[in-house]
Formats: sequence, structure tokens, C-alpha cells
Amino acid sequence: MTERDVALTIAGSDSGGGAGVQADLKTMAAMGVFGTSAVTSVTAQNTRGVEAIDDVETDVIEAQIRAVAEDFDVGAAKTGMLSSAPIIETVADCLADYDLPLVVDPVMVAQSGDRLLAPEAEETLQTELLPRATLVTPNLPEAEVLVGADVGNEREMRSVAERIAADGPDAVLVTGGHLNDDGLVDVLYADGETRTFRKRRFDTDNTHGSGCTLSSAVAAGLASGEDLHAAVDRAEALVDRGVRYGLDVGEGAGPVHHAAGIRNDAARYDALEAVRNVVNALRHRDVSALVPEVGLNVAVATPYATDTDEVAAVEGRLHRTGDGVTPAGCPRLGASSHVARLLLAARDHDPSVIAAANVRLDDAVAAAADGQLDAVEVDRAAEPDADPTEARAGGTMAWTVERAMAGRETVPDAIYDRGAVGKEAMCRLFADSPAELRDRLLELDDAV
Repeated sequence: MTERDVALTIAGSDSGGGAGVQADLKTMAAMGVFGTSAVTSVTAQNTRGVEAIDDVETDVIEAQIRAVAEDFDVGAAKTGMLSSAPIIETVADCLADYDLPLVVDPVMVAQSGDRLLAPEAEETLQTELLPRATLVTPNLPEAEVLVGADVGNEREMRSVAERIAADGPDAVLVTGGHLNDDGLVDVLYADGETRTFRKRRFDTDNTHGSGCTLSSAVAAGLASGEDLHAAVDRAEALVDRGVRYGLDVGEGAGPVHHAAGIRNDAARYDALEAVRNVVNALRHRDVSALVPEVGLNVAVATPYATDTDEVAAVEGRLHRTGDGVTPAGCPRLGASSHVARLLLAARDHDPSVIAAANVRLDDAVAAAADGQLDAVEVDRAAEPDADPTEARAGGTMAWTVERAMAGRETVPDAIYDRGAVGKEAMCRLFADSPAELRDRLLELDDAV
């Protein structure tokens, strides 16, 4: 386990740590790849903007690239901020001596609006570097500069990706974070075909460095031996999670959370153990009065969960038996659909909500919830029919949470409904910790 695949980033330095070489190295480490670097420019930068830029001499840039490439077994490289035509020419000429997959992030303007590429260098970028690229990853403003046309919708994104590919790169990934749509759309043009990546838009300003992160994640995947499509898939997932859980540091736009994925993986055992502890407390007390006909489940999310496979719950739920409350199976990640989707929907509003459970509803439970907790009643008679294609986005569980959140800023402690045709009456509890969820379940049992 001491050997590592190696990737190289050739980019500018961000003193704020959210973009540039700093973001690239964090991303490569998160992808399990050893990151090396050649710094092209030094920026005085923070979350509010760029205060100063000083380009590194071209002979020093070349020396950095050769020092890395002639010692390390570099599996792939990426370029970021190359601020002038001489720097672009130096990097292109140097990389021509090494047979490396190359990801080109055509950095032109910082997120703050500060210009990072001299206008006269745009043609050099297109003629000298793009033809060498395995993949080019422009955002919409950069894509518009490269083709000299505005891009306003997904159809135009596909057209622009093909036009950029005509300049010589093997593939083009146009990122659509700047479109004024409810969701996010990225378009990959490769091997003569177009793929579309659709993602949710999160209400956050903490997206600094997302473009650097995406391109360096693809480079890391290529360095690991993945094909282009697999590398892009992993990179898209890493950025999606990193944006969803972006870091609120500094006074401006914070960076994406590069390590969210590896920290999430490390917390899987803790989530399983937390479910096990809550279940043991319920079995010890025998909370049969709280168990609905469909069974009771306890769900605990990993801290940076994005999918039901990252939520621990009891396989088969807990049921009433002659011996009290008994789990049908063991705690397992991905064991729940219903409660896990409900929990993920609540976390869309407040990521500090980490645990949830469903319990039987009758008048006594409703009265106890209203009296002891911050509870909201929802009328499920107006609930839309479940759509299997919307399961990952939460489906009807997301609708239940959205209805309960109307006019609110915080997630309720409990959401309950009186049922509807084919739908059992149910109360759902939420908590910021497994221990808090356990206490609420036991206090509710005491009250009924």
C-alpha cells in the first residue's frame, strides 16, 4: 500500500487554498493519487477575490515539469491557470516530450470575476494546447470565448462542445453551472457522442475551485488507469458531493469540500454502530406501541451522504413479536428506502440532521408529538403518485418534507400525517444525533 499512481498539475497557486494548485493536490489525494505540481503563477487570493498576480519565469516552469516527469512515473497531467502566450507555449512544448494523458482546464476568469488569462493568449491556447488535450473542461463563459458565441441552453452546450472538439482535443466537457436553470447540466462530447450529466443545484455560494477540482479529479482518474468515461463519472460525483457540503470559510465564496468523500467513507462504521445502539435501546424498553404495521426503522446518515447507500438502517425493519420489538435483520448501509430518502430530503435543508425514524401514529402519538416536540402535520391525500425515476431525488418522501418545510427555516423534530388511501398513518422523527433520536423515541413511548 506504499505505492501510488502519480498525477501532475501545472497551474497557478491560490493563497486562499480553494482553487489552483492547492485544490488540485487536495483533489488528487482524495482520489488516492499522489499529486505533483508545477506552479505557473503566484496569486494573492482569498474568498473575496484576487489581489495580485506574479507569473513564474518560463524557464522555471519548464524546469518544474521536467523535474517531476523525469523522476516520477506520471500517469496523467492537467493544466490550469496559464496566464500568457509564452507560458502556454512553454507548457505545450514541454509536454510534447512526454506521452501523457492531458486534461486542459482553460482557466480564463476567476470566480470573483478577476481576469486570469490575457486576451491575446486565447488564440495560443486554442492552437498550441487544446490539440494536445485528452479532455478540455471549459465552463460556459470559457466555452463562449473559445467558440465566440453565446451559450444559453443545453442544446447549445452540445453544439459548442462539438465545435471545441474540432480544434483537436479528444473530448470536451462543458460545465453548465452558469446556466440560469433550476438544475445543473454538464455535457461531455467524446468519441463522436454526447453524454449529459444532470445534477441538483444547491443553495450555496461555496463553489470556489469547483472547476479546478473537476479537472484534477479527471486527471487523477486517468493516472489511475481509468478510461475517460469512468474518470469523468468519478470526478462528477466528487464535485457534486464537494459542492453540496462546501466549506464556509472566509468572508466570500468558500471552497468545495475536497475531502468530503473520504471522510464520508471513514464514517460508515460509526453510522452502523449508531443504528445498532438505538435498536438495542428500543429492544430493551420494548416500544411495541410505537411500531407501525409496516415496521419501524431507524436511519443514521454518514456525515456527507448523498445517496441511500450511505444511510445505515435495519434490514427488514423492526416488528412487534411475542418477545417485544425484534429487528428482522442487522444494520446495513442501504437497508432502507423509505426512511433513508426522508432523511436525505431533510438534510437538503439542514445537513446537521443526521438521524430519523418512522413510528406508528394515533391520537396519543400525535398529541405527544405536538406537546413535546416541534411537530408539523402534513396531509398526504394531496401527495403525488410515486415516480420510480425520482427515487434517487427522494420521490414522495421529498414531497413530504417540502410540504412540512413551507414557511419554515428549520427542519421539524417530527412530521406526521393521518394517512390516505393505501397509506398508513405515520409519524417521522428527526434528530441531530443518534442519541437525540433515541431519547425522543423513548420519551414518546413514555407519553403513549
